[in-house]
Amino acid sequence: MNLLNRLTDIARSPGDPKIQQTGPSSLSASDRLARGLGWFSLALGAVEVLAPGYITRAAGLEGKETLVRAYGARELAAGVPTLSMDSHVGLASRIAGDIVDIATLLPALGRHNPQRGKTFLALVAVGTVTALDCIAMGGVNRVDSRNRGRTMDYSDRSGLPRGIPASRGLARHHQPESARAA
Repeated sequence: MNLLNRLTDIARSPGDPKIQQTGPSSLSASDRLARGLGWFSLALGAVEVLAPGYITRAAGLEGKETLVRAYGARELAAGVPTLSMDSHVGLASRIAGDIVDIATLLPALGRHNPQRGKTFLALVAVGTVTALDCIAMGGVNRVDSRNRGRTMDYSDRSGLPRGIPASRGLARHHQPESARAA
């Protein structure tokens, strides 16, 4: 018995179906990237909300803790839809937030900031994440646009592999005695 079967058996009732075999994921590479960025957004948002001083010191932006907390709330709000089926909404929000982050960091690159080296590294990190957000957004839009405007035809599917007559009454035979009496 493989590890996946053992792990899934932990939360299963005795009558639940078992996993016979696993196959490739239906998630595209863009979906997986979007999901990773969503988790990153939640983690970064939590750090920005709970420990803004750490972020401001690391980026050379001391004194901007309230602003970083607000940006953390924005990251949390963008992370949730990025993990959903509507990941393009969360990714668009993340890209807009990245632009705001870049606009916040650029003035701190001036000679007046003795920590401008840290600010430059923060700007490179935000730029890298922005590029990943854009790549994920393009890929998600490309995959999602294939079926846009197209009506799916499921008329040849019954959902009943043995046919309707063989499936009639099956649920009654698999119910516990107490449920049949009710």
